[in-house]
Amino acid sequence: MPNRKLNMAGDHRAATLRSLTTALLWNGKIVTTEARAKEIRPIAEKLITLAVKEYKNTETVEKETRNDKQQIVKVTTENDKPSKLHARRMIMSYVYDMPLPRNKADKETKPEYKKRSKEMPHPVVDKLFREIAPKYEDRAGGYIRIMKLGPRRGDGTEMCLIELV
Repeated sequence: MPNRKLNMAGDHRAATLRSLTTALLWNGKIVTTEARAKEIRPIAEKLITLAVKEYKNTETVEKETRNDKQQIVKVTTENDKPSKLHARRMIMSYVYDMPLPRNKADKETKPEYKKRSKEMPHPVVDKLFREIAPKYEDRAGGYIRIMKLGPRRGDGTEMCLIELV
């Protein structure tokens, strides 16, 4: 038996697992049932492993551009190599986008708010490559811990806390 059915239709099960995996990567820990925790663990570990392997694959590129005064200025940027870009797109195809905070900060103008909201189109993927992957660089797997919390009060289902180590 390759995976658990979780008493759901296939499309509902896939959406639930994607949602739980996204929440785990975004928040660092979640509380769910034992069966669901055991199902999302290998998915999340594969995504983290992919990010750990590829997060350093960048190259520094120097370009010449013209500024406002039409002067030639050298600009140095850091671009992803094709393998890192592919890894990003693979992760983006699985995790959901998290909505950014929609309220404007105090004394923030409308153009500043638009710029801030466009900066991170995929915050979960950015967090995975910028925070989680460097944290687990020297670790050879086992990025996730499952701790049993006991039965749920309503129906007695075994509950678990699943968290990033």
